[in-house]
Amino acid sequence: MQTKTNVRKTTLWLCVTAMFMAMNVVMSSFSVPVPGGHLYMNDIIICTAAILLDPLGAFLVGGVGAFLGDFFFYPTPMFVSLVTHGLQAVIISLFSHYIMKKHPILSSAIGVAIGAVIMVVGYSLGRAFIYSTPEYAMLKLPYQILQAAVGAVVGMLLCWNCGIHKLYNKSVKKSA
Repeated sequence: MQTKTNVRKTTLWLCVTAMFMAMNVVMSSFSVPVPGGHLYMNDIIICTAAILLDPLGAFLVGGVGAFLGDFFFYPTPMFVSLVTHGLQAVIISLFSHYIMKKHPILSSAIGVAIGAVIMVVGYSLGRAFIYSTPEYAMLKLPYQILQAAVGAVVGMLLCWNCGIHKLYNKSVKKSA
């Protein structure tokens, strides 16, 4: 009976992780044009998945999903995306699951804030390295900050105000 429960839980984890990864690939390949640049919405998916999933699942969704999205559509920064979004997702997941268990919303908010800083710094350094000009990285800095902020706020709202966290926990406990 225990083996059947573990298989069901593993299957659920695998399906949810794959769904979020596919959503990340799609959202990292399309952008919203804003004056002077583009705004990518994949941070919403990364923050939402990282709050719900364990650190391994979060890394797969954040790092590998963003890597694949860049690989298929814009391969130059794909390794920057792998490291930056992967680290961002792992930090958010660690805070959401292991820090301050009695205050899950606060710990998720702290994790998302730290993840946003990691994303902005990582992409700024990565762009400066890839394009060999710090000026280009500074030019894109406002868009990185906006992307991180939108992803953090909407991810938190989806998980905690729209009930996705409760729904996910209910379905995980049901399968256990």
